[in-house]
Amino acid sequence: MEYMLMIYSEPNGFEKLSPSQQAEGLAAYGAYHEALKKAGVLKNSNRLRPAASATTVRLQSGKTQVLDGPYAETREQLGGYFLIDVPDLDAALSWAARCPGAAHGIVEVRPVWVM
Repeated sequence: MEYMLMIYSEPNGFEKLSPSQQAEGLAAYGAYHEALKKAGVLKNSNRLRPAASATTVRLQSGKTQVLDGPYAETREQLGGYFLIDVPDLDAALSWAARCPGAAHGIVEVRPVWVM
């Protein structure tokens, strides 16, 4: 079953780290990515540009509204994701707990609803 692991963190958190802490964080994500690949569960993964670069689209009274920026104003924002294919929720939760994002934000685990 496919699960999306969505990483939410403080938008400017990475920039606040020292260069050595940034290198350590990138290395941790690299190792996590390789572990997912080696286990054969990784389907896709990417980082997202900052939420300030987002454009939000919604329909209101049948008319399209386009807004600059993210819709939600929250402290932690979606920064990236891993799409994995594992047997069950327990396996997905295990991988989420190993994600470096769980140490500096949250990792939301959501099953993919195949259409």
